[in-house]
Amino acid sequence: MPIMPIRDGALYYEVHGTGAPLLLVSGLGGVGSFWAPQLPALTQDFRVVIHDHRGTGKSSRDTITYAIAQMAEDVLALADGLGIETFHFAGHSTGSAIGQYLMLHHPKRLAAAVLSSGWARKDPWFDRCFAAREQLLQLGGPEAYVRAQALFLYPPWWVSANAPELDRLEAAQRASLPPAAILLSRIAALMEWDPGDALTATSTPALVVCADDDHLTPPHFSLELHRLLPGSGLAILPTGGHFNPTLCAAEFNQVLAGWLLAQLNQRPWSRPAFARQDTRAVGMNKKASASF
Repeated sequence: MPIMPIRDGALYYEVHGTGAPLLLVSGLGGVGSFWAPQLPALTQDFRVVIHDHRGTGKSSRDTITYAIAQMAEDVLALADGLGIETFHFAGHSTGSAIGQYLMLHHPKRLAAAVLSSGWARKDPWFDRCFAAREQLLQLGGPEAYVRAQALFLYPPWWVSANAPELDRLEAAQRASLPPAAILLSRIAALMEWDPGDALTATSTPALVVCADDDHLTPPHFSLELHRLLPGSGLAILPTGGHFNPTLCAAEFNQVLAGWLLAQLNQRPWSRPAFARQDTRAVGMNKKASASF
C-alpha cells in the first residue's frame, strides 16, 4: 500500500498514467477514490496523483487541528515526496479551497488549476449549510449525519432515481467515516476559509466549474470565484448537484480534460456547448438529465 510519510502523519496515495503531473484533490470526504470516474479521461496525458486527506480513508487519522493551510501543505509534502516540483491541479469543494491556498501562497508550484464547486467568500447560506452538518453530527450522531448528506450533495432527480445505489454509498460511508472529532475539525476548517478579494492578486491559469443545481455550493459562489480570479474560465454544467464530477462524469471530464490539455499544449480552449458562462434555472427532471 503506497504511503507517503509527512510531518506528524502519513498519506495514502496512488499514481496513475504517465505525462505531465496532475494532482486531483477531493472534498470533505477526503478520499482519492472520489476521482475514479476521471482517471480514464486523464491518464493518457497526465501522471495523475490522488490521495486520501490526512484524517480520512487509508491515511493517518491524526487528532490535530485541521485547516485549509495544513491540508495544502500536506499536498505539497506529497508532491515533494514524489519528486514533483510543478504540477497541474484540480480540486473539488474542499479541494478547491486547497487549490486557492496554493494559488495564493505557492503559485510557482502550479502550472494550472481547476476549481470545482468551490467558494471564495462565505455568506449566510454557506454558514447555515455547514453549521447544520456540524450540528447533525454533534446532536444526531454519524447515522443522522450520513443520512442527511444526500440532501446536500445530490440533486433530487438523482436521489429519486437511485435509491438502492444511495443506500450502498451511505453504508460504505458509515463504515469509513472518520472519528467525529476529526470530521468536526475538518468542517471547522471549511467554515474559516474566506479569502475573498485576496484572490485578485493570483496569476495561476484557472478554470472554475460548478453545476446549476448544486445545493451546497450554489453557482453564485462560482460566479464570484470566477470574477475574482484574473483571466479565469468558467463552465456551468446543467445538472449533477454538488457531486457533479461523479454523477455527470462524461460531461465533467470533457470540460476538465479539455481545459487541462489546452493549458498543457498552450492552445485556446473551446467550452463545450452544454456548459455555460452564466447561470439560470434549467428546470431539468430526472429523465431529461440522462442526456445533456
